[in-house]
Order: sequence, then structure tokens, then C-alpha cells
Amino acid sequence: MANPSASTKDFGHSTGEHLKDAGEKAKELASNVAGKAKDAASSVGEMVGNAASSVGSTISKSAEKATTSTGSGFKHLGETIKEKGPQEGVLGGATRAVADTLEQSGKYLEEEGFSGMMEDVTQLIRRNPMPAILAGIGVGFLIGRTLRS
Repeated sequence: MANPSASTKDFGHSTGEHLKDAGEKAKELASNVAGKAKDAASSVGEMVGNAASSVGSTISKSAEKATTSTGSGFKHLGETIKEKGPQEGVLGGATRAVADTLEQSGKYLEEEGFSGMMEDVTQLIRRNPMPAILAGIGVGFLIGRTLRS
């Protein structure tokens, strides 16, 4: 007759091996799933980044077009004021000064565009930080009062 304790021992050993194999397979499967999830998240992140970049580029192009269009309008308005306004006396001098300022502003906006204007504002703030901070506080105060009432 066969030894029952040896058979039980073999069964326990065999079961332990099967459990160990199942554990390793589960670990491998979990690792594969985690890797695929990481790849999917990376792909989604890349798509979101590309979409944000595209939106930013579209907004930037729109701002450039609007700035150029505004510059052209300023120049045209300056020319019109110069042509139709008084030409002599104190009013003639004021008319020319306003028209020249509008034309120069229009030229600046057309040539520099939105990005050039932002660079100039950045440089102005860097050269004069305290007045820029005070102006920001003042503008914030005025906006707050306007919104409150």
C-alpha cells in the first residue's frame, strides 16, 4: 500500500507550485496592464498638449491680425482727421498733433504686431518695476470698484 503522507506531500507541493505560477502570471499580467495604461495616459497627455498648442497658436494669430487691423484703422483715422480737420490756427495745430499721433500709433501696431507690443511692455515693466506695480494696483482698484457697483 502506498504511503498516504507522501501522496499528500506531493499534492501540497504541486498545489504550491501551481499557486506560485498563477501568482507570477498575475504579476506579469498586472505589469502589462500597467504598462499599457501608462502608454495610453502618455498618448492622451500628448494629444492634450498638441491641442493646447494649436489653440494657443490660433489665439496668437488672431491677436496679431486684430492688432494689425487696429493699426491700419488708426492710420486711416489719422489721415482722415488731417484731411478734414481745420488746417490753421490753434485747432489746426491740435488737429495735426492728434492726426500725427494716430498715424504713428497705427504704424507701430502694424509693424510690431501683438507680440512686438508685448515685448515692449515687458521691457518697460523691467525698466520701471515700481511704477508698473503701482499702476497694476490702481487698475485693479478701479476694476474692483466698477464691478462692485
